Amino acid sequence: QVQLVESGGGLVQPGGSLRLSCAAPENIFARNGGGWYRQGPGKEREMIATMATTGITNVARSVKGRFTIARDSAEKTLYLQMNSLKPEDTAVYYCNTLDFRFPWGQGTQVTVSS
Repeated sequence: QVQLVESGGGLVQPGGSLRLSCAAPENIFARNGGGWYRQGPGKEREMIATMATTGITNVARSVKGRFTIARDSAEKTLYLQMNSLKPEDTAVYYCNTLDFRFPWGQGTQVTVSS
């Protein structure tokens, strides 16, 4: 396993919730931190939330108060809990380490629509 694998996306109604998962081949997030990024239609990839090796998190203003980043105790999985989803959250979501150790994967599609 040489890639990160994102999962958990889907079609949800506005106001709904999803939890995305990012599976790593090792406890890489403990050593390199991790983050979630997204790319909406016709837009550049943007940072959504990051977690430093210390566990300190940073969340983009656009999703602050709605999204939460976390990692499991084994530090091989990174999560993004998304609540109160809005149509503008529609995008392909990607994960990576903070030093971009891995190539960008396929991501997982999140579509927020009535």
